[in-house]
Amino acid sequence: MEISSIAVDESVSTVFPPEQLRDALTDIVDVAIIDASADSLEPYDAVVTMAYHESYLEGVDWIHSIQAGVDRFPFNELREQGVILTNSSGIHGPAVGETVAGYMLSFARRLLPAVKSQTQWEWSPPAWDDAYTLADERCCIVGLGTLGRGIVDRATALGLDVVGVRRSGDPLDGVRTVYTPDDLHTAIRDSKFVVLAVPLVDETRHLMSTEEFATMRDDTILINVARGPVVDQAALVDAIEVGELGGAALDVFEAEPLPEESPLWEFEEVLITPHCAGFTKDYYQNVANLVRENLAHIDAGEELVNRIV
Repeated sequence: MEISSIAVDESVSTVFPPEQLRDALTDIVDVAIIDASADSLEPYDAVVTMAYHESYLEGVDWIHSIQAGVDRFPFNELREQGVILTNSSGIHGPAVGETVAGYMLSFARRLLPAVKSQTQWEWSPPAWDDAYTLADERCCIVGLGTLGRGIVDRATALGLDVVGVRRSGDPLDGVRTVYTPDDLHTAIRDSKFVVLAVPLVDETRHLMSTEEFATMRDDTILINVARGPVVDQAALVDAIEVGELGGAALDVFEAEPLPEESPLWEFEEVLITPHCAGFTKDYYQNVANLVRENLAHIDAGEELVNRIV
């Protein structure tokens, strides 16, 4: 395979200006910005994108996703057409880890109600027993890949008692106990924070639903930085309404943008962010570094980094 020209799809503008990525790559390869929903891919060997378009099946040899999640891409069809798919796994750990730390601090130090009070010009200190510190609180991180490890590092730095869930059950530095998915309920049962950092696959769709919420403590804070459908959103609303959970911090949703009519907007103890946990001013450069690395691997006839298909 030879890559002499790369298209940057306009869909990356959700995260950063496509011009930034183009300019970071032009010294090693021909790069153009396109709208893959309208423009022909015939002149290009590869595309860097956030969205998926059917034209990718016929137009390019290599697709690079700027996200780690690739559930939108049709793996079987890509294999049949001989199209390579790589993702950006590994670049989001620090940003997402800091975002999760921010979520946990917001709940522990009662920053969310403070901000809401500020918008109403209200002086409303929390109740004497409402705020707490994170040290020694139990945090269960479901998914200990590169994303999860970024969260582990920040959680342990804040003094949390970290347990985790991963398919292999293999131990990980900073995680006191690692459970397998078969022991998910044991892992989440006594956790103040349950953080979701798993990919969306058949096994993780609605991983958190009615039974799981009933298993958690009634003051547990659910944090989702994985994919929206990992959580049964209707069951989550029900659990918060009846007091089965203490709250939630949600960066991803089953439908995005989150519809205006969603009850989640109204809950006092729900923190909503618009799928931006991994955002950083260096995002485009991190993606460019991965593309550069894989271009070098292609030239050397070596296996591509983060190859999915």
